Amino acid sequence: MKEQPAIQIDDLTVAYNYKPVLWDIDLTVPEGVLMAIVGPNGAGKSTLIKAILGIIDPIAGSVRVFGKAYKEQRKLVGYVPQKGSVDWDFPTTALDVVMMGTYGRLGWIKRPGNDQKKASLEALEKVGMLAFKNRQISHLSGGQQQRVFLARALVQDATIYLMDEPFQGVDATTEIAIINILKELRKRGKTVVVVHHDLQTVPEYFDWVTFLNVKKIATGPVKDIFNDDNLTKTYGINYKVAINN
Repeated sequence: MKEQPAIQIDDLTVAYNYKPVLWDIDLTVPEGVLMAIVGPNGAGKSTLIKAILGIIDPIAGSVRVFGKAYKEQRKLVGYVPQKGSVDWDFPTTALDVVMMGTYGRLGWIKRPGNDQKKASLEALEKVGMLAFKNRQISHLSGGQQQRVFLARALVQDATIYLMDEPFQGVDATTEIAIINILKELRKRGKTVVVVHHDLQTVPEYFDWVTFLNVKKIATGPVKDIFNDDNLTKTYGINYKVAINN
């Protein structure tokens, strides 16, 4: 791993209506890890992702992406939003959605050309959705929609990927397909940060984990910190989770 962390968060506090949702978060995400963010409902997991992306302004603290503000590094970051936050009735095809992922590098003035279309088709093929390229996204199943948004992130060819519950509401086949792609990204040296809710799959899917419940409870390699003590501190009850080393 390089000296410069992929993401550096210092003293981050975010509040809604004067109520802290994230409190004094210090978090270093090394380059090249596949990291889960876990915690109970209302722990601030999605808020943390949005704060990194600059979608939400903190009341205190800072976020750095490879040592610089996100707005200077936005081309390096791909984002897969939570499924429930997307307007799936918007009249557009799967291919059009994926091609939107090329706009960041092109800028809004230039139109995507043949190279961008080819890359978008390859991304759809990678997620098993090439046959649905001309299908309206509103006519796709939840799992298919999630694959399309993953393809949109892939076509950005980002260095860091932030994903907000990408496994939510997908079938087992789609979940396996998604995690295989995420592991491939990690092998290519990418940094992948995933808001995740299924504790049982954390040891199998991820090599790094952050426990969050408004405050950061712990962060580090799964093999070192994914244990009953940190689960209990995070969720407030004694979680017995089988960890396969």
